[in-house]
Amino acid sequence: MEVKIYGASNCSRCKGVYETVKEVVAEKGISADVEHVTDIQAVAAAGGMGSPALAIDGKIVASGRVPKKKEIERWLAS
Repeated sequence: MEVKIYGASNCSRCKGVYETVKEVVAEKGISADVEHVTDIQAVAAAGGMGSPALAIDGKIVASGRVPKKKEIERWLAS
């Protein structure tokens, strides 16, 4: 599984989503590559959505908001 969090490197909300995803992956024993993408061109190429944005296996599941931990757990378990 590939999980990407799109947003600026100095964005505290983006960092929070990244940390929550890593926490869920560790707690649930999920095999996933988790990456915080901060390159503005890569963020724009992903769709130029609001940040933070969360993509799982190339599909944006949340954009412009900080998803709750339970939501992230549900998405990663699917």
